[in-house]
Amino acid sequence: MNHRDTPIQTMSLEFPSGPVPIDSELYIDRPPVEKLAFEALEKPGSVIRIRAPRRTGKSSLLLRIMNRAAEIGYYQAWLDFQRADESIFENLDKFLRWFCATISLQLKRPPLLNDYWDEDIGSKVSCSLYFQGYLLEQLDRPLVLALNEVNCIFEYSKVAADFFALLRSWHEDGKQVAIWRNLRLVVVHSTEIYIPLNINQSPFNVGLPIKLPEFNLQQVGELSRRHNLNWGDCSEENSEAKRLMAMVGGHPYLVRLALYHLSHQQMNLDRLLNEAPTLSGIYQDHLRDQLTTLQKDPELAGAFQEVIESESSIKLKPVLAYKLNSMGLVKLEGDRVTVSCNLYRLYFQDRELGWDRLSDRLARLQQTNQELYQLVNIDDLTQLANRRYFDREFQQKWQESAIAKTPLAAIMCDIDYFKNYNDTYGHQAGDECLQKVAQAIRHAIGRSTDFAARYGGEEFIIVLPGTDAFSAFYLAEKIRETVKMLRIIHQKSTLADRIVTISLGVACTVPDLETEAKQLVQAADRALYQSKKEGRDRVTVSDSFDYGLLE
Repeated sequence: MNHRDTPIQTMSLEFPSGPVPIDSELYIDRPPVEKLAFEALEKPGSVIRIRAPRRTGKSSLLLRIMNRAAEIGYYQAWLDFQRADESIFENLDKFLRWFCATISLQLKRPPLLNDYWDEDIGSKVSCSLYFQGYLLEQLDRPLVLALNEVNCIFEYSKVAADFFALLRSWHEDGKQVAIWRNLRLVVVHSTEIYIPLNINQSPFNVGLPIKLPEFNLQQVGELSRRHNLNWGDCSEENSEAKRLMAMVGGHPYLVRLALYHLSHQQMNLDRLLNEAPTLSGIYQDHLRDQLTTLQKDPELAGAFQEVIESESSIKLKPVLAYKLNSMGLVKLEGDRVTVSCNLYRLYFQDRELGWDRLSDRLARLQQTNQELYQLVNIDDLTQLANRRYFDREFQQKWQESAIAKTPLAAIMCDIDYFKNYNDTYGHQAGDECLQKVAQAIRHAIGRSTDFAARYGGEEFIIVLPGTDAFSAFYLAEKIRETVKMLRIIHQKSTLADRIVTISLGVACTVPDLETEAKQLVQAADRALYQSKKEGRDRVTVSDSFDYGLLE
């Protein structure tokens, strides 16, 4: 009999607190997460990135990755940044010395920092020399370095930018220097990266990304069985598993806490669900902790109130959305958020968080501001940004990219033979064509930092901060193909398919504050003209820019 088919004694069921122990029957695999992580662990110089909200199983997965490392004979070192004193983050030098000393002690090596540290070459180089010449040099097998809750560093932007750039440099060194291939990084965090990082110096865009999903219905059913609950077929219309998930979703901690109480027969499911969003329910401590966190940050609390009062997904400032997601209170859907489960909506909608004394007036003001924003910044026909918004926002993106020394790409789009289309089908059909093309462009853009605008007539422009020429070309091709798939009939087109097509021009550079932003637009426009000249329905990449070098 498989050991997981053996009933678990009720008294042996551990209370859900902290990581699920290695020998516990209550750990639920979430394929293919574990398999991918174990495979990546054995790859030289690998980076495994685990992101999920709090209490959703990150530490339990990390425990199993490190256990796997031990099984195959790798050295291991753990750092949990939640446990670091706040003073450690005062400056980079102090932080990196703490970092190296902590790892040395875990590897049972005396921390000989002064032998390698040299203020003339700087903290980052000293730290790298210490790792390479002292720690890795003495190891005959790979070292797995687990960095848990690195989001704690995000609050210290000066330390964070340099530290994460250092991690990325070690990963790149692993491609060229044999000794660095013995370092395997496991980076764990609770939220999206909301600090500005150079894309070429970030460890968050390399390696294996793992986003832990919530439990699905079958996994909740399996976990209930392991708690000795005879719930039968969980797929039935009004099954116990479905009723529980209607309250708490598939959140691992919330599900496990409910099953723990039900398995000990402290209450039945009806009572548990009725009391769940109240001060006497089983989630009272968890909900009180969330409430306390919100009350300490009025802006965060106000943002969450907007979410629970909305019947559909809404947009928030990225930093607020990421923080609420890290708390597990909201789910991210692109650049929009929704409340993560009914438990939070029911509990917080009746709580005094100190933000709603002027709620009616603020709601009216917000509505007025939204209407003014639409009027001033949005093109009424296409619902993309208008030229006024583009001119202002593009200049801002140019300056930000110049300061950060990151690439900025622009794509110019023009509908082929649009005058003929208008003359043939009329202006109303022309407007509908513009709307469909604009919608295709809007859906193709996935990141909140990117934006598209109606540049004029049938011409559109897309701005892509932090995007290289290859990626911009790929997106332009995707847009071109998407528009063709609309199959908008255009009998006066000279192209073979007799449908509406678009031509596109791409330009990319690393901006310079001494260079005018309009030169990037002009380069994209020249590339667009070249696409038209060469037969339309194609993408051309400008050769006017070579990452910062102008003609």
